Amino acid sequence: MSDVTTAEFNEEGKYLRKVKSFVLREGRLTKGQAQALEENWPTMGLEYSPEPLDLAKVFGREADTVVEIGFGMGASLVEMAKAAPELNFIGIEVHKPGVGACLSSAAEAGVTNLRVYHHDAVEVLDHCIPNGSLARLQLFFPDPWHKKRHHKRRIVQAEFAERVRHCLKIGGVLHMATDWENYSEHMLEVMNQAAGYKNQSADGTVVPRPDYRPLTKFEARGQRLGHGVWDLMFERVE
Repeated sequence: MSDVTTAEFNEEGKYLRKVKSFVLREGRLTKGQAQALEENWPTMGLEYSPEPLDLAKVFGREADTVVEIGFGMGASLVEMAKAAPELNFIGIEVHKPGVGACLSSAAEAGVTNLRVYHHDAVEVLDHCIPNGSLARLQLFFPDPWHKKRHHKRRIVQAEFAERVRHCLKIGGVLHMATDWENYSEHMLEVMNQAAGYKNQSADGTVVPRPDYRPLTKFEARGQRLGHGVWDLMFERVE
């Protein structure tokens, strides 16, 4: 499970800009991860700069773009990018070993339609992703912050929903997944109140896992044990 961002929020879920919004988690790099960073960062890495990306220049083409926040070690992100070469993918992760592992897997898989940020997701969304540019934004298994007093730290808050809406094109989708039912209920509550979105669920709750989201080993093991996973998909309609 990925620590998506260590951005702090106040009691109303308002992002606290005056506080340093994140800590880049260095961690211990394996030799393979360090080598992958050295060899592949020049072609797949995106250096943070507070200005909108020229997506056509970054990828050398015009194509629908998908952003994933907090990709962990990157296995499912690489799998998705390989399975959909017609799409552009951008991953954002603060954990350096995860970035190294993702680059290693991408290089091994021959993936060329993936770029990676080692930076805070909130700042990347605010400054780097052009308004109305994304076909999809993915947030899979973010830190659930189980204790009630910590729920304000959850990344899915009203301000996050609005931030993502600006990044999505009309018809673009915010796709969230969690293995904590309480967090899925929290996500649903936040998104039902967010302006400009339509729930893609037929009954106004969750959706079946779409084919493009790979079943992780962790998730498959959980399913065998009877544990649930909840997918939510909200489309930008205005």
